Amino acid sequence: MATTEQPFTTTITLTERAAAKVKELMAEEPEGDAEVLRVAIQGGGCSGFQYALGFDRGSQENDVALDQHGVTVVVDMFSAPYLRGAEIDFLDGIQESGFKIENPNAVASCGCGHSFTVEDDAAGPADAGHAGCGSGCGH
Repeated sequence: MATTEQPFTTTITLTERAAAKVKELMAEEPEGDAEVLRVAIQGGGCSGFQYALGFDRGSQENDVALDQHGVTVVVDMFSAPYLRGAEIDFLDGIQESGFKIENPNAVASCGCGHSFTVEDDAAGPADAGHAGCGSGCGH
């Protein structure tokens, strides 16, 4: 499996707090099933795209891979341009809890941040930030 060696650090940053939570969650998975954190975008969110975070057994051909704080993060070549400069953090508070992605490429997003629109995404609704994302967040 060939991975693409690129300046990935300009694509995604995983905070230390997020990396610690990812490692904790990986440890709960069956041996060999959670070797890398896969970050991707998918079509279909109320704002045009939605984020996908999940574990994978390893990188695939043409993935961009990077080790951050002891976690191997992989991104497919389609998703990489949309995630350039994004930061993944983990919040553990009363008001907000869970993984949070700050994406400088997003020009609009739903209220809970599960989906987003980029400038060249003409398919997304103009006022998607109030449309409701279907994730149960009510925004």
